[in-house]
Amino acid sequence: MDKGALLIRLGQNIQLLRQRKGMTQVQLAHAIGKDQQSIQRLEAGNINPSYFYLTEIAEGLGIAIEELVKI
Repeated sequence: MDKGALLIRLGQNIQLLRQRKGMTQVQLAHAIGKDQQSIQRLEAGNINPSYFYLTEIAEGLGIAIEELVKI
C-alpha cells in the first residue's frame, strides 16, 4: 500500500473515532489547541502527522493512540 493510501485510511479512522465520540472537528480542534482546518486536512489524508500530533489527537478523543493507527 502506498503512503497516500495509508494517510487516507488513517484519516478515515480518525474521523470515524471522532464521530463515535460525538465530536465535531471544531470541538476536537479546540480540545487540543488546533484549528478546524488542521483536523480537516488530517482526516482527508492531506498531511503526514507526527507522533506527537497523533498523541494529541488520541488525548483529545480520550482513547489510546493504538486505536488511531488501527487501520
